[in-house]
Amino acid sequence: MAVACTRLRLIEAPSPAYRRGMLRAAKTLVTNKEETSMRFYTTQHPFYCGIDLHARTMYVCILDQAGETLVHRHMTATPEALLKAIAPSRDQIVLAAACMFPWYWLADLCAEHGIPFVLGHALYRKAIHGGKAKNEKIDAHTIAVLLRGGMLPQASVYPAEMRATRDLLRRRMPLARTRGALLAHVHNTNSQYTLPAIGTKIASKANRDGVAERCADPAGHKSIAVDRALIGFYDNLLRDVELSIVKTAKHHNANTLYRLQTVPGIGKSLSLVLLYAMHDIARFPRVQDFAASCRLVKCAKASAGQRSGTAGTQIGHAHLKWAFSEAAVLCLRDHPAAQQWLARLEQKHSQGTALTILAHQLARAVYDMLKRQTAFDLNQFLPAEGRGVGALQVSLDSHGMHRIRHARPAVTHCVFECS
Repeated sequence: MAVACTRLRLIEAPSPAYRRGMLRAAKTLVTNKEETSMRFYTTQHPFYCGIDLHARTMYVCILDQAGETLVHRHMTATPEALLKAIAPSRDQIVLAAACMFPWYWLADLCAEHGIPFVLGHALYRKAIHGGKAKNEKIDAHTIAVLLRGGMLPQASVYPAEMRATRDLLRRRMPLARTRGALLAHVHNTNSQYTLPAIGTKIASKANRDGVAERCADPAGHKSIAVDRALIGFYDNLLRDVELSIVKTAKHHNANTLYRLQTVPGIGKSLSLVLLYAMHDIARFPRVQDFAASCRLVKCAKASAGQRSGTAGTQIGHAHLKWAFSEAAVLCLRDHPAAQQWLARLEQKHSQGTALTILAHQLARAVYDMLKRQTAFDLNQFLPAEGRGVGALQVSLDSHGMHRIRHARPAVTHCVFECS
């Protein structure tokens, strides 16, 4: 008996990532179990000192355990002045200041003299930012009160021996951006004079010959020549800075530096950024804490069972967010398995959300890799076997930034509904 088939339904097999729980963990909205909280300093001391610190001056407030004000005055920001102010209670006091730029000397002074020091997280201190009135005197007293009540949120005190290299690495970023702006100006000038496309990547020194000569106008020729001279200067400057940073990084933590470079999409520059932004993976007790510090999750806001959106997008480390976002894009260029995995995500999410999930997955994989002290395993991160692998065929365009979808080579499952 002949049977007429009226409809053909294609059912795509689920990705192996679901089987391993990867996509469940990669949601950008953090659940209650994964949600991280502030770290407060709760150790009790007989005396508490809050400092509103500036480059040349500071306001110091010292409270006893009963909350009585012992010292509350303005002074110069010098070690001698601070040690003199806390001298009567020096052996039983704890100091706290906000994580603004001049805190280095204060942390080093406390470490040298064995005085407990708490670095307050600036964005978390809503009691200070949300006050009706705000000045140095009020801020110093508020820091001391929060410290005494165990409600001062902590930031990480970066080790003194790595601070200078981290600051040099951050100094490199505006130099690289300036170089990028100069390269863009060469292309813009070329387009402005309606000249044919350059065709080669002038980021490489070997491809810059004859670029200025393409413009017949003397002023345009001079403009591109100036750009080319500045690009060459920045090339040499950046090369010298990177060489210095790499030499120092090998002394600080060579094993972590080399392990990071085994991750697809993470090269020399990104590995340096990650190394000096993370410092020590052990300071993150859980992978959720690390992902939150990388700004790769959104924490839910809820009250009385009603969710009112998300928050915390600015709480975390901007350099970690940037590094993993860059690594996610670079990972796609040379790894077809990552392209296929992202294409499956784009069926459910937007392109931006899919890239964020990939960056989140890379961050979780890096955390696990550094915790276990092993090299990155791409086959475990993106397995080549399992249900759904290869369901979509994609490739990148000539620039390596956009995906081009191709037809499916085969259908995983077919279900015929017949009448």
